[in-house]
Amino acid sequence: MAKPKISFYDVKTKKKFETDSYKIVEKGGRFFAVAKSLAGPHECWRVVSKDEAAKLK
Repeated sequence: MAKPKISFYDVKTKKKFETDSYKIVEKGGRFFAVAKSLAGPHECWRVVSKDEAAKLK
């Protein structure tokens, strides 16, 4: 099953983008979706709920 596309906001370029190429990371008891930026080598992080993280994994 393919991952659903979710939207990210790239702070450095100040633009939104959608991708299905991301990973779910737990850090400090919170869950994040992490994707590589389309405009450079940096990563974009998005906070997701525990329930959403379980669905997206």
